[in-house]
Amino acid sequence: MIELYTAATPNGWKISIMLEEIGIDYKVTPVNLSDSQQKTPEFLALNPNGKIPVIRDTDNGMVIFESGAILQYLAEKTGKFLPAEHQGKYKVLQWLMFQMGGVGPMMGQANVFYRYFHEKIQTVIDRYHNEVKRLFNVLDKQLENQDYLAGEYSIADIANWSWVHIAYWAGVELSDFKHLNNWVDRIASRPAVQTGVNIPQKPDAEAIKKAGQKLIK
Repeated sequence: MIELYTAATPNGWKISIMLEEIGIDYKVTPVNLSDSQQKTPEFLALNPNGKIPVIRDTDNGMVIFESGAILQYLAEKTGKFLPAEHQGKYKVLQWLMFQMGGVGPMMGQANVFYRYFHEKIQTVIDRYHNEVKRLFNVLDKQLENQDYLAGEYSIADIANWSWVHIAYWAGVELSDFKHLNNWVDRIASRPAVQTGVNIPQKPDAEAIKKAGQKLIK
């Protein structure tokens, strides 16, 4: 069984979606970010960086943090959504790293300065909006002639979708990217995605605001 410590955020959704996709037994422990539960000694013993998500595999006792590493671990454990063949594997992993190193950090900063920061600094907002749009354009071109980022549905799609589908939260209009927008809809139609994106239950608006404001302290 997989024990999942998570919250209703893009990085958390990656893992709950993946667990639904692979159909493995798992138990969810919600982490209340508004109350800083991710900074408690108990949680820091699981992830010294104090971030969700984290998993514990009760089959072998392994504890893993960082959402990209967790996705790869679960894919390799089950043989799903990551090709075993060398070339295919790295086609997927490069797009996973594209999300980890680009889409997530840039959207995260856009979220902060567009929605939460106490002062509206338009040049900073524009800087992050432009970078998010540049990254979206890369994804859009990759999807021009194929349904998924690495050809077949994979952990790269799960990771990128978890962030891209809430582009509006960062103040970016997704409909400007035809192929990317179609890909978002295509993945959103998957039953496992529809379930996973609601695990754990999304917090109310006030809790979201409170959690977001903690990002800038």
